[in-house]
Amino acid sequence: MYRLIDYHLKHWIKDPYRKPLLLRGARQVGKTHAIRALSRHFSDFVEINFELLPRAKEIFEQDLQPERIIKSLSLLVGKSITPNKTLLFLDEIQEAPLAITALRYFYEKLPSLHVIAAGSLLDFSLESISVPVGRISFFYMHPMSFMEFLKAIKQNLLIQEILNHKSHEPILEPVHDKLIEFLGVYMAIGGMPEVVKRWIETQNMSDCTNIQYSLIDTYRQDFQKYSKQSQYKYLNLLIEQIPLNLGKSIKYTNFSKEYRKRELEPCLDLLIKANLVHKISNSLGQGIPLGAQASSDKFKIIFLDVALTQVILGVNNKEWVLEPHQEFINKGALTEAMIGQELLAYSNPHITPQLYYWQRDAPSSTAEVDYLMQQDQFIIPIETKSGYGSTLKSLRLFLQTHPQSPYGIRFSTHNYSEFDHIHSYPLYAVAGIFGEDREALLSLVDE
Repeated sequence: MYRLIDYHLKHWIKDPYRKPLLLRGARQVGKTHAIRALSRHFSDFVEINFELLPRAKEIFEQDLQPERIIKSLSLLVGKSITPNKTLLFLDEIQEAPLAITALRYFYEKLPSLHVIAAGSLLDFSLESISVPVGRISFFYMHPMSFMEFLKAIKQNLLIQEILNHKSHEPILEPVHDKLIEFLGVYMAIGGMPEVVKRWIETQNMSDCTNIQYSLIDTYRQDFQKYSKQSQYKYLNLLIEQIPLNLGKSIKYTNFSKEYRKRELEPCLDLLIKANLVHKISNSLGQGIPLGAQASSDKFKIIFLDVALTQVILGVNNKEWVLEPHQEFINKGALTEAMIGQELLAYSNPHITPQLYYWQRDAPSSTAEVDYLMQQDQFIIPIETKSGYGSTLKSLRLFLQTHPQSPYGIRFSTHNYSEFDHIHSYPLYAVAGIFGEDREALLSLVDE
């Protein structure tokens, strides 16, 4: 299945100023598959998995000379590693921290060799070693977006229509309804590649749900790799409670009245490092960058994938396929989480992804805008409305109190329209509005 990251990886190959690349993201989002697909552009491909081949770690413990390392790796796996011809893939590199350090010397002494690395829990290793700044590139990878899902089910014309549609003109209603139906399937299936692949092959929701349960079990089993045994109960609690608190400004008492912030906060940080959850930080939204006015104590949380979220909740995902319009009306918090997942998926893969929202707590009234996005020098407030909701008091209040924001955006099941500084877009149109790299998105049509 073609992914947006494939476009960026192919450009990395050709970049004359290319650096060794670390591909980051949660387990099972498709990192290894993407790198193996990239290998088709090389004469040779050498994959070193430090979990499957632990002896490879010893090669990096002698010294970090690139020429000696590639000779030793070649002898170990019985395959030649040749600059400009071979793609060297170091998988599960978190198991060999010295290999991460060695990437610097590949850049300095052997820049003609294409070296790429990945790991399921890589961010924990990066925290504990000295990362050679300016000597390594990073790409972030997310679950499959809705546009990638459309690509996987061979709906290239719909992708093209979303990307090229004029924002002030309604799309044809039959096409609009068809896209809402496909988005309903995406809400049920989610963006985990193995699940999408099984859906394409079988159209069997039970099969997909079984894979989703298995993925969640895998994430729980990973706890032992990055936490203390005494923290397991807190991590399990958070995995169960975060889906119940979608769309809410988080207080640790929301999760448990038995455990305290000092016990839960470090564990939430672990889940964030594992890329299983994403923090949405509260920002005043008065200027850019948004992070400069963000509060570290006020935030919301979304889980890695909207379909996995529902499996944890024990929700029957089949209704999304049978009655998508009704489900969007009934499940506003999940719809809001899906928009967040989409915004992350289309963000710049070179930059650590971050989401923001706005909330005002005044004695007389409260107001909240689901997301804030920066477009050029402007801050654009975003409201997500499940179904056909039309009350936009918070969005209008934000525009009144933030004159630097020229308009606001509502994502809903409504068609495209513009009125009184509110731009209304269908829920499926996030890529057309906030896709940071249009050429990458267009590659979904061309490939």
